[in-house]
Formats: sequence, structure tokens, C-alpha cells
Amino acid sequence: MTLLMLIGGFVLLTFGASWLVDGAASIAKRYGISSLVIGLTVVAFGTSTPELVVNVVSAIQGTTDIAIGNVLGSNIFNIFAILGLSALIRRLPVQESTVKKEIPMSLVAALILFPLGASFLSLPLDGPDPSSLGRIDGIILLLFFVYFLRYTFKTARSGTDEGEPVKMYGVPRSIAMIVAGLTMLVFGGKFLVDAAVEIARYFGMTERVIGLTIVAAGTSLPELATSMVAAYKKNADIAIGNIVGSNIFNIFLILGVSSVIRPLPFSSGTTIDLSVTALASMVLFALVYRHHDRRLGKRDGAILFACYGLYVAYLMMG
Repeated sequence: MTLLMLIGGFVLLTFGASWLVDGAASIAKRYGISSLVIGLTVVAFGTSTPELVVNVVSAIQGTTDIAIGNVLGSNIFNIFAILGLSALIRRLPVQESTVKKEIPMSLVAALILFPLGASFLSLPLDGPDPSSLGRIDGIILLLFFVYFLRYTFKTARSGTDEGEPVKMYGVPRSIAMIVAGLTMLVFGGKFLVDAAVEIARYFGMTERVIGLTIVAAGTSLPELATSMVAAYKKNADIAIGNIVGSNIFNIFLILGVSSVIRPLPFSSGTTIDLSVTALASMVLFALVYRHHDRRLGKRDGAILFACYGLYVAYLMMG
């Protein structure tokens, strides 16, 4: 049964990602909206749905370690593993606005968690532990999320699209492809996560390592499938916008909602994982910025993926 869940999950992810990318690209082309904006919003929100579901359930049940570990682990996996693999498939050109605005915004999202999580004053709506993301902190994160949405809508019709010609579909069919693709991604990711967690527990992995690796990578499988398919189809804007947008969604929206439901305590391990999350955005910025034509090449992809290997090795040794 576990093997069938693994196979079924991969099949759903493959077809779901293809339909989602094609439907989103068609909508963007038809209405003159850049693929980058579609990737930063519609695709990013859709592929972040598994993280949102896992975190809301974890916060309600009180398993707060999984809630924080899932988001931080997913963001690390998104940049190091997914963009690394996507760049290995095909060179990814990066828009100037992404280098100057969206990537720095994902870095700010990670950095702002340091003062919020390490606050020394408990406010009335927060939990008893000051070293936590409390409800006031969650509201602050949600306000940042509103600003991010305002920014993307303001720039919705700016920018240029690169890649192969987009196949056009009717609006109803495009919407149906997006909805069906997202549904397949969610269920495909769930099947793979459930099977992977069962296998990991069988081999005696700790809950922290499972949360930061298996669950985090599992809930990022929609991003993985979508970005790799987008890279293969030469739609770099969706591939990169999906990852950068998902990372911003994960912190501002998902951690914001989760901490409003229940304060999320910070531990020394959380601080280390948060530092790696911020480092991932810095490494991505440095790799893209060092090329005068602003791109991620295959060598950059290898560097990113090697960084993820080092991080997993650190977790296993810990």
C-alpha cells in the first residue's frame, strides 16, 4: 500500500504540475499579465496549499514544532533543492525586478522572524513564552502579506515574458486546468508525504528530522513538480516566481495564520534553521547577481543542490 501511495503521488504530481503551468501561462498570456506575477501569486498560493493545511492543523492540535519546522524546512528545500534541480534542467533567466525586489523581499521575510520570535515582552494576546511568535506577531506578518499582494497587483501588467510560445486555451478550460492541476498536486503531495513519513518512522528517524526533511520536502513537492515542469517548458518566470512567491507566502501568510491560531515557541534549533533560511535567499541573490545577464546556470544549480545536501547531512548528524 505504501508503494502504491508513492507511485500514485508521483503520477498526480506530474500531470497536476503540467496542467497548472499550461493553464496559468494561458491566462497570463490572454490578459497581458506577466508570467512572473502569475507565478508569484496564483501558482505560489496554490502550491503552498499543503504547507497551509499542515500548519493550520498542527497549530490547532498544538504540535507547534511541526508548524515552524514545516515552513522553514520548505523554504530551504524550495531554494536549495527545487531551484537547484530546475537550473540543472535548463538555464533560468531571472528578471531584474526579481533580483532587486522579490528575492530581497523573501530575505526580509526570513529576517523579520528573528526580532518577532525573540521578543522579550509578552503582549496580552501572546502566549506566556516571550521567545515565540505570538498573535500580535502573526498580525504583523499578515500585514506584510497584504503589502506583498498590493505590490504584485500594482506590477501585474509590467515585465516581459520569456520562453517558448504559450499554447492558448479558452478561459473556462484554463481555469479548469488550474483547479484540476492544484487538486492533483495537493493529493499527490499528501500521498507521498504519508508514505514517506511511514517509511521514515520505520527506520527510526526523529520527529524534528522528519518535520524538517520529509514533511517539509513533501509539502514542497507541488513547488518541485511545478518549477521543474516550467523549467522544461522554458517558462523560467513561473519556475522562479513560484519558488520566491511560495517562500514569501509561507512566512507572511502561513506562519502569520498559524501564530494567530496558537503562539509558536522558538527554540535554539529553530534559530539555526531560520538562519539557514535567510542564508538560502542570500546565496540565491549572490548566484543570480554575479551574472551580468541575471540568470541561474547549471553550475549555480549544482551549488544550490549541494547546499541542501550539506544541510540534510547536518540534520542527520544532529
